Amino acid sequence: MRGLPLVRAALLVAGLLAAGAASAMRTTTLLDGPWRFQRADSAGAAEPAFDDTAWQRVTLPHTWNAPDGEVGGAYHRGAGWYRRIIDRPAGATPGRRQFLEFDGATLAADVWVNGRLAGRHEGGYARFRFDITPLLKAGRNVLAVRVDNSPLPHVAPLGGDFTVFGGLVRPVRLVETDSAHIELLDHGSPGVKVDTEALVAAAARLSVQVDLRNHGAAAERELLLTLRDGEGQVVLRHRQPVQLAATAAQRASVLLHVPKPRLWQGVHDPHLYRLQVELLDGRRVGDSVQLPLGLRRFDVDPQRGFLLNGRPYPLHGVNYFHAGRPGRGVAVGDAEVDEDLRILKDLGLTALRLVHYQHPPRAYERADELGLVLWTEIPLNAAMQQTPAFRDNLHQQLRELVRQNRHHASVAVWGVGNEVYRADEPITRLLGELHALAKQEDPSRLTSYAHCCAPDDHPMALQTDLASYNRYWGWYDGQFADIGPWADRLHAKLPARPIGLGEYGAGASVLQQQDPPQRPEPGGRWHPEQYQALFHETYAAEISRRPFFWGRFVWLGFDHASAGRHEGDATGINDKGLVTYDRRYRKDAYFLYQAHWSKEPMVHIASRRLSPRPAGSVTLKAYSNARRLTLEVSGRVVGSADVIDRIATWPGVVLAPGRQQIVVRGDHGAGDSVAWEVTP
Repeated sequence: MRGLPLVRAALLVAGLLAAGAASAMRTTTLLDGPWRFQRADSAGAAEPAFDDTAWQRVTLPHTWNAPDGEVGGAYHRGAGWYRRIIDRPAGATPGRRQFLEFDGATLAADVWVNGRLAGRHEGGYARFRFDITPLLKAGRNVLAVRVDNSPLPHVAPLGGDFTVFGGLVRPVRLVETDSAHIELLDHGSPGVKVDTEALVAAAARLSVQVDLRNHGAAAERELLLTLRDGEGQVVLRHRQPVQLAATAAQRASVLLHVPKPRLWQGVHDPHLYRLQVELLDGRRVGDSVQLPLGLRRFDVDPQRGFLLNGRPYPLHGVNYFHAGRPGRGVAVGDAEVDEDLRILKDLGLTALRLVHYQHPPRAYERADELGLVLWTEIPLNAAMQQTPAFRDNLHQQLRELVRQNRHHASVAVWGVGNEVYRADEPITRLLGELHALAKQEDPSRLTSYAHCCAPDDHPMALQTDLASYNRYWGWYDGQFADIGPWADRLHAKLPARPIGLGEYGAGASVLQQQDPPQRPEPGGRWHPEQYQALFHETYAAEISRRPFFWGRFVWLGFDHASAGRHEGDATGINDKGLVTYDRRYRKDAYFLYQAHWSKEPMVHIASRRLSPRPAGSVTLKAYSNARRLTLEVSGRVVGSADVIDRIATWPGVVLAPGRQQIVVRGDHGAGDSVAWEVTP
């Protein structure tokens, strides 16, 4: 619907609503545009007669912080208004219910229909819905949304190394259902909850709870549950009558027995079943929800690390922010999430930490399909308020995170916070409360907190199932080699506690080259790519020798927007990513981890962007998962070298002036080449 004239778009929505009424099933209409937008508070903007013709026309997703949230310094944090028309046909079927569904509005949203308040939501990164049935009328309806990304003292996050992009940054939909339907107002959840009660080779026993709501008279309905395997074949069907009381909510419970279950085995075999839950009115489907379902079990052993289905399954991956693009901020869609996960999957990773807030639904869906284990968290970041309102908001955001995503096979860890810069009783108590709430909501999964700035054994670091640490020796302080001895001391001190690395990394610019590099200032404007590579060479080798880590997550998968940053080659960007913000360049460190993690034969010549370079004697280096590499310089075989810790080096290679072609070949068949201009 992008670019459609306002009248035509309204008619299209009306036609879809009419079609939904005729079929009497759930219908979902994407409200991507056109919208009218103004980046300011506007008195009377919620009123139907308000004149918005001078406002900007936009489509969703949209942010008002592109590009000011990406270029450093102050960016707009305040209110913005969105308005659009929804037409509802006069002949709409009576008794139908209409809901507005928002996938994210940062940070707080007030929603009006025809000048009447539908509701307010506080928290920018979770799905929420409002029942707008009583507010709609036949004909023209005015939808107005005030979004506010101002720092709100009771709404998380209160801090963090990222730009809080304001706006309707994720899709908005109109959902229409029967008067009796699967619940839509439980913290944005799908209304269906599945727990694996038993899982053995012979069978799996699944407990399914379906929340139902009836807005009409007492009625008899039937639940039909259909489970299909990854090939779409029906594995089982279950029918169950339900008696719906008038204007009431109720829960139906079902036990399903799955014969000879095929397990979800991570990247090796991410097999997904599909569970369809239908609410039948006779032979007519009144409502329906479909969920992916992966059958697996996991645990963490303090000595062996993460276990998937009873076997060690090393979790190595990156920290991943909401997909973003230059000039658009986080106002992107599924295509950008898909592209990001393709780039990261090429690394050979097995896990992702989704930071520092709930991610778009597509990220969880693709992780299920790709077999990536997820650690996902709420935005308790850097700072907290000791107020009941702030605590309540965190509890709300945690409930939303869990209830909206607990059906995803990929989710293994609920994160309750990251790097809160205090170490006292209030933060310790708050983290303990959040851990308890996560376990109450979902006893089957683990919890973690990413700790950085107090003693490793401080009680705040030990409130969750897993202890996780953010460590940057060799960047902010200390030396690369400190990481190994630190890990051994901590493991010896806390032998019964699973420990992991939540973050580790260094900044790098592909435009800044120095070989060998000097150690840069973290906040300085010179971040040579080679120094990041040296940092990760040491960390990757040391971490690989310590299987007791339950997880290891590089900071960061992609450079990302952080308005407070003024370093490297750009302002407003955290440049610790393995890939640039525009996704054009994979840094040398990316290929180092590909050499460590990927099973696909690969070779990468390091420092390839240092051209032109001076003539003379140099040490050449390549990353590979081969056992031995052979180097050629302009057709001349220089020699072979063993690959140690995924690195091969050739010291004392003399480069003569002129254009030199460098070729490296591995004994596994893969190779790489680069042309350098060598100056006298």
